[in-house]
Amino acid sequence: MSAAAAATVLENLPPSLDSTAEQPPLFDGTTRLYTAYICPYAQRVWITRNFKGLQNEIKLVPLNLQDRPAWYKEKVYPPNKVPALEHNGKITGESLDLVKYLDANFEGPSITPDDPAKKQFADELLSYSDTFVGSVFSSFKGDVANEVGEFCSASIWYRSYILLNIKNLLVGL
Repeated sequence: MSAAAAATVLENLPPSLDSTAEQPPLFDGTTRLYTAYICPYAQRVWITRNFKGLQNEIKLVPLNLQDRPAWYKEKVYPPNKVPALEHNGKITGESLDLVKYLDANFEGPSITPDDPAKKQFADELLSYSDTFVGSVFSSFKGDVANEVGEFCSASIWYRSYILLNIKNLLVGL
């Protein structure tokens, strides 16, 4: 692990913005990560930001998902989901896309291996995590019957894939 990734940075976390909060300036040159502290999709982008040591380059704008500001949907990100990243005059969403975007467009340690086979495996694991987290959250909302089959199939396939490829992951450690 690099020194940058190993360093601990204490950060004063801003309060979550609710429907009474004023909108931060948009496209003023500040890179902002619109997030929610409780959202696992937003958390993985936040974790990537922190791993790469970008706490000073990317400002957190946490939202209260139960009472989110109207300006967020109207002016920032019409899908009204978190996370979203304001960077270089545009807003981008979808957590997996943002994780890859941060890795490709910002300084700091890479979150993916350089080796193409290992990179492909890491991408597949990230994709699987999307299925897993989505299934878990659907079950919290009571939609278990619709998700169990898809989750079990994906889980069995990926566990098999991981076991078959674990040797490749350990090579070079």
